[in-house]
Amino acid sequence: MLVMSGTIGAGKTSLTHLVADHFDSTAFYESVDDNPILPLFYKNPKKYAFLLQIYFLNKRLGSIKSAFTNDLDVLDRSIFEDSLLFHLNGDLGRATSTEVDIYDSLLDNMMQELPEAEHQKSPDLLIHINISFETMLKRIQMRGRSYEQIDQDPDLYHYYETLNARYAKWYAAYDRSPKMQIDGDELDFVADPVARQTVLTMIDDRVKALS
Repeated sequence: MLVMSGTIGAGKTSLTHLVADHFDSTAFYESVDDNPILPLFYKNPKKYAFLLQIYFLNKRLGSIKSAFTNDLDVLDRSIFEDSLLFHLNGDLGRATSTEVDIYDSLLDNMMQELPEAEHQKSPDLLIHINISFETMLKRIQMRGRSYEQIDQDPDLYHYYETLNARYAKWYAAYDRSPKMQIDGDELDFVADPVARQTVLTMIDDRVKALS
């Protein structure tokens, strides 16, 4: 399976749709607009951070299992990014060290590959969309989710800044599968048809190299 990664506003959902359409495969999207816990988390992060991560973990594992039927199915976020997000919440005091340890142990246990299993849970290719902090802020403002807006909660600025910086380190250390990176600032695959074709060609070439 192919899995997208990237910070908030990177374009994961848009690229998931484009790639799934390109390969005539199935797209699996992150539960955001229909997520009953996400708005509660933004209102009270300390109370809901752990519950939110368990909710995402459960949903993402379900998507991984559903994607076993086609090697070119596309998931719009990697399950391994969740640990990055939850560790940040822990460092910001939104989750306890015990909750972080339990989450990491649960993730590791759920994603352990079994020798007799017909399919692996890790992706065949992780596609990381790298964007600058400035682009991240513009995209968040453009998509207009009220609970994500800095003018509603100024503390989000520091959260977003720290999150974006940590993604670079996370991608550099990621070793659960083959990976590739796309410059989301230079290649605006949503608005620019030329950039869109460039990105799809890059992904085509990488997939062929893995065959």
